[in-house]
Amino acid sequence: MYETLEATHTHGLARITLNRPSVHNAFNDALVRELTQALEAAENDDAVQAVLLAGAGKSFCAGADTRWMRGMARASEQENREDALRLARMLRTLQFLAKPTLAKVHGAAFGGGVGLLACCDIAIGAESARLALSEVKLGLVPATIAPYVVAAIGLRQARRLFVTGEIFDARHATQIGLLHECVADDALDTHVERLLQALLQTAPGARREAKRLALAMGGMDRQEAERIDGCNADLIARLRVGEEGQEGLGAFLDKRKPAWLADRETS
Repeated sequence: MYETLEATHTHGLARITLNRPSVHNAFNDALVRELTQALEAAENDDAVQAVLLAGAGKSFCAGADTRWMRGMARASEQENREDALRLARMLRTLQFLAKPTLAKVHGAAFGGGVGLLACCDIAIGAESARLALSEVKLGLVPATIAPYVVAAIGLRQARRLFVTGEIFDARHATQIGLLHECVADDALDTHVERLLQALLQTAPGARREAKRLALAMGGMDRQEAERIDGCNADLIARLRVGEEGQEGLGAFLDKRKPAWLADRETS
């Protein structure tokens, strides 16, 4: 049924696998649309008790697809806003899904990929996984994913990672709360399956209310999240069509250094 992902519902589990391995499962319009649909299908299927989110190939999710980014660089501010709202809806759907969600993270998890795992109730990573919030290197900010990342790692850690764009490993991601656990690469599948089976031993109604309780105690409200998403969509749309965003995206797509680095080297 899907072009960009695989989704199966068996034995109480919905297994959703991002399936664009040639581009490290990077987002494009189709993936955002189909993942939203797959999550909503899991939400509405009474047989589904838990959801596993994973990536095919070498990576979990490497953020935005290059071709998609090229299109957004040429798009108007309003078109960029609508694009950001579609991504925000997908993340909001994952964040507030009534079923427990578990992210199995390996390889690269950059930008929007970090947003995905931050929206999951449980995130387990392989030791070799590498993560980054690298938007500032493109003249942008991680606006759409920001509410969920900040909720996961706290303001202090977010202030560093948002402004440096640095790549960090799974052990550091675990230390700051972005991942719950970091396990050996060859133990990832076994560990995740054990957790999924543990989830299925809990009472469905209590499990649903427990998740709702945790979100409420953390100040996470779906209506408020939608309002914030609108504000953040305005921000990222403005930055994408702005001078730095255009230069940063152009430099990345053309595989050259952006002006702010080139100017420093010549000064």
